[in-house]
Amino acid sequence: MPDSAFQDENQIIAERRAKLAALRAAGPAYPNDFRRDALAADLHAKYGDLPNETLEPQAITAKVAGRMLLKRVMGKACFATLQDMSGRIQLYVTVDGVGQATLDAFKHWDLGDIVGATGSLFRTRTGELSLRCSEVRLLAKGLRPLPEKFHGMTDQEQRYRQRHVDLITNPATRDTFVKRSQIVQAIREFFVARGYLEVETPMMHAIPGGAAARPFVTHHNALDMQLFLRIAPELFLKRLVIGGLEKVFEVNRNFRNEGISTRHNPEFTMLEFYEAYQDYHYLMDLTETLLREVAQKVLGTTTITYQGTSIDLGRRYDRLTMAAAIAKYNPEHGAADLARVDYLTAALGRTGREVLPTDGLGVLQLKLFEETTEAKLVQPTFIVAHPTDVSPLARANEADPTVSDRFELFITGREMANGFSELNDPEDQAARFAAQVAAREAGDEEAMYYDADYIRAMEYGLPPTAGEGIGIDRVVMLLTDAASIRDVILFPQLKQEG
Repeated sequence: MPDSAFQDENQIIAERRAKLAALRAAGPAYPNDFRRDALAADLHAKYGDLPNETLEPQAITAKVAGRMLLKRVMGKACFATLQDMSGRIQLYVTVDGVGQATLDAFKHWDLGDIVGATGSLFRTRTGELSLRCSEVRLLAKGLRPLPEKFHGMTDQEQRYRQRHVDLITNPATRDTFVKRSQIVQAIREFFVARGYLEVETPMMHAIPGGAAARPFVTHHNALDMQLFLRIAPELFLKRLVIGGLEKVFEVNRNFRNEGISTRHNPEFTMLEFYEAYQDYHYLMDLTETLLREVAQKVLGTTTITYQGTSIDLGRRYDRLTMAAAIAKYNPEHGAADLARVDYLTAALGRTGREVLPTDGLGVLQLKLFEETTEAKLVQPTFIVAHPTDVSPLARANEADPTVSDRFELFITGREMANGFSELNDPEDQAARFAAQVAAREAGDEEAMYYDADYIRAMEYGLPPTAGEGIGIDRVVMLLTDAASIRDVILFPQLKQEG
């Protein structure tokens, strides 16, 4: 912001502080005795279609409150637009309605002030539903001016830093976060209706587990011990299945000390759910049903548009192995070639992706898939049969132990979900953890720790179980047509100003 703009804003703030001082001298400056009985949207829904000759004789009274966004002063009358949590309604303030003293005071109130109004409904000559005021009250003084002309904040970073102002001035922002709440609620209702129990698990872990990720580290003073912010709730949720809570879910906050991008935030929301006596095929069917039901409930359709591309959530989703997906979306790679280590190594060399001497066939296919195919999976697609050596918590396929009974769901080129038939052999899990420890000691900072307590829990017997994690933020991005994860997180992580 240029210096002149700072000076102008400071002058405006000074003028408003002077008004506040006068209010304080006259009595309570921030009264809390006004109780509204109506919201703008409800008034429009109930009375918005009535003609004035029907509306006015009914003398329908209402008490509304909200932020004043627009004001037009016309001598003995004023029009103002009030915005509450539901929408906007117009106020008509006249000397006949509120008296000369109140009208004079109202003329000096500022845009952004919080106002309460009592009156009767009518329709103006232009047809706008309005409230003819018999009382107006200043409930809270806005000391800082709102962005000019109320076209909203256009600087993206400032919108994220000052989300409160963004919500005031941008109806689209408010709509996104209303839809986010509705999406999360619909997800909860989906699982509760199917007999799942919603649970809460710890957010501070002695050992980070449940995913391959770098954790945030903290310290507990009273216990004098190092703790890690949760990277995933998986191992605690599976402990609950062991304990007999056979269908559980959690809408959880996770923390990963990694990069920030349009699809990554260090603090994010996941849905994780587990069901005993099911497998990953069941999860894929359930996931399709979940996304269709949520889209239909919140948006009224299963065909959506994301960044100009139509996405069909209503059809059956493709289910492909990594090799099949690579061959389908990159015809230059033949199916037989994708089964050769030397071919994959050479193909990755051409992409610039690092190849390690320890990379086997599955890992090489995974790397080539990430480099050449992932971004092309626009329509919903399940990628199945992930390499076992990069799936330390998933059950190995009985026919081919080099791959696991695992899938990832991709939509718009982004991973949306990760699910698998859970590994429930404690000795196999202990060996997988040991391999992860070796990888960590060799320099892999995202490799898992050995969790002896979880192994001990497994030794009591984990039933055959299917489990899945779905990125709530990415689902909200998809269903609200948001280009960046920051657009669907109320307060995304940002670099400190200055």
